[in-house]
Amino acid sequence: MKKILPLVLLGVLVIVGFMGCNGYNGLVGKDETVNNAWANVQSSYQKRSDLVGQLVETVKGAANFEKSTLTDVIEARAKATSIKIDPKDLTPEKLEEFQKNQSQLSGALGKLMIISEQYPQLKATENFKQLQGSLEQIENGIKADRDKFNGTVREYNVGVRTFPMNILAGLTKFKVRQEFKADEAAQKAPKVDFGDMNKAK
Repeated sequence: MKKILPLVLLGVLVIVGFMGCNGYNGLVGKDETVNNAWANVQSSYQKRSDLVGQLVETVKGAANFEKSTLTDVIEARAKATSIKIDPKDLTPEKLEEFQKNQSQLSGALGKLMIISEQYPQLKATENFKQLQGSLEQIENGIKADRDKFNGTVREYNVGVRTFPMNILAGLTKFKVRQEFKADEAAQKAPKVDFGDMNKAK
């Protein structure tokens, strides 16, 4: 009996160690999946930013186009591209700031597209139509990438918070990650006063 006890203890330690290694490797895999999903989100927003530059240059050619709208878009684009966040340092505060700046650009773009409807000569140009179509595709891609990111974060967070993995996660410094949240401001359509715009003409 005395000889069997050390063997049983050794067996238990081996099993626990094996489970711990598997658990740790699983968390690493989920963590890397979140990092990759975040990289895709940033890439989609960068594509939009690049396209905005082309769109602004095209719109500038329209006679009497509302200059303040273009200024708003240019400034919002500068803010949106000024923040690059390391996925390992994706704190709630940094993600909120990132999301706020991207939402401001979305609002400025929305206003730009609404006002552009009042310029038939602009809407008729092939370049503008292509950019408008590309922008719609990119916006859809951003939504898909954000949804995928949130899905990977949820899966990772469940792994980090579920017993007994939460003990291992605490010991190995795996922390709960932040998801994108719905931005109430982004749900509101931008207000455009066509009366003021017509006066400007």
